[in-house]
Amino acid sequence: MEPFALGRALSSVRESTPLVHCITNYVTVNDCANALLALGASPIMSNEPQDVEDITALCNALVLNIGTLNQQTIAAMQASAAKAEELQHPLVLDPVGAGASHLRTRTASDLLDGYSISILRGNMSEVKALAGASATTRGVDADPSDAVTEENLSVSAAFAQKLAARTGAVVAITGAIDVVADASRAFAIRNGCALMGRITGTGCMLSALLGAFAGARPDVPLEAALAAVAAMGVAGEQAAARMTAVDGSGSFRVYLMDALFNLSAAVLEEHAKVSRI
Repeated sequence: MEPFALGRALSSVRESTPLVHCITNYVTVNDCANALLALGASPIMSNEPQDVEDITALCNALVLNIGTLNQQTIAAMQASAAKAEELQHPLVLDPVGAGASHLRTRTASDLLDGYSISILRGNMSEVKALAGASATTRGVDADPSDAVTEENLSVSAAFAQKLAARTGAVVAITGAIDVVADASRAFAIRNGCALMGRITGTGCMLSALLGAFAGARPDVPLEAALAAVAAMGVAGEQAAARMTAVDGSGSFRVYLMDALFNLSAAVLEEHAKVSRI
């Protein structure tokens, strides 16, 4: 990444206020909407098949999250994805729990194979399931054996690049170490904190933020993905730094939203830990 690219991407979000259509799961929909607002974007949520084409047409980006699937949301995702592709809008896919059930895996695979996905974001177990590799999941969580570590980082990066080349999407594999890659480049991001795994929805919020950054910077999806992942990680660190002895996961959730709201381009540039692999 060139100097100031991450900060420039954040500034683009704040300046353009991209409207992001999220078809996401009902467990985290409110947090996704508030995370987008905190960062300076604007959310809209609709999963009615007869409504989504018009809504998608109004927006700058589309985010599809399969966390709580049903036949209505599947139909809505397909209709909205077709409209986003027609309008050449960025499309983010979050395959929550892919590999845990046939329905989830098939739905995510159909979306990935059938539409022009700009950014694919998931944990390693989910992404492996879509790639056809051997993987197991624990519900919607990554299997511990799939964790990206310093020891397997280069192998993980090569896997992400290969999948990016096959699908045309930027691949963002998130965990203790995040890997973001297109077909020719791969980066590691070492931001974030363990507390982010103690509340529900941080991954879903990140996928929503990916929509905001991609909507603001549709011409550079790799830069948009790197900036979004780094921004979420830095915000997590800032939120953790506020914790006191009497604070718990509820306080962290509030502090995380505050950190996204207060995040500046300068702070993002200073604290982002992004390196080429």
